[in-house]
Amino acid sequence: MFTKRLMSGIILVILAIIIVSRGGVLLYGTTLLISLIGMFELYRVLKLERTLLGAVGYLTAVSYYAIVWYEGQEHVTLMAIAALMVLMGLYVFRFPRYKTEEVTAAFFGVFYVAVMLSYLYQVRAMTDGRYLVWLIFLSSWGCDTSAYCAGRLFGKHKLAPVLSPKKTIEGAVGGVAGAALLGGVFAAAFSGHMISVAEPVAACAIACAIAAVISQVGDLAASAIKRNHNIKDYGHLIPGHGGILDRFDSMLFTAPAIYFALTFLG
Repeated sequence: MFTKRLMSGIILVILAIIIVSRGGVLLYGTTLLISLIGMFELYRVLKLERTLLGAVGYLTAVSYYAIVWYEGQEHVTLMAIAALMVLMGLYVFRFPRYKTEEVTAAFFGVFYVAVMLSYLYQVRAMTDGRYLVWLIFLSSWGCDTSAYCAGRLFGKHKLAPVLSPKKTIEGAVGGVAGAALLGGVFAAAFSGHMISVAEPVAACAIACAIAAVISQVGDLAASAIKRNHNIKDYGHLIPGHGGILDRFDSMLFTAPAIYFALTFLG
């Protein structure tokens, strides 16, 4: 199991380096594909993956990515309202086929997976995106590793004993500190290439710290959904790691966090 997990992890890292480094249409298409697979995994847990509500969700996600590609973000609110109207139309005219919670779950899935993950592409498309995009990975994976090490060494107080008994407050603080340190070191190494960020070392460290806090919320949120529905993993697509959402759950939160933190700090 360890060997399978290790090999899958190495392949994922190699693919991430290639795809994220290239950016453009390759990263855009990959992010869209991952979003749709992630939505399918979530909808499967919620038993919506092959329903009309699920189909509306997938179509809304594709529409949203078209808006992102053509930089028409001012139309996102219109898209959200249109999607909600269609979902409510199905709810009304197919009543009592669908329940209220199924409609809200279908709408939730679009934003929880597709919209939030799209910021991986949107950060890469920023002026200094070829460098700033790596802060998403540093704040996500760096936080996980730092939190694990700090928790093992100093952990005494449980962070969320019901959801994740092994996570500690000391580990969470260590994860944030580790992510901030990694962000600062990374910015110090590449600050000469960052023309759009004022005080890049401080900005990147703060952005990674903010994203690390939110990353842990994302990780616990994914755990809560799995606990509510009595499943261990969202899928089995990635050997040793589970499904797309099992691997990218924290990144769903760090990608938009990095984007907006850098936007305001920059």
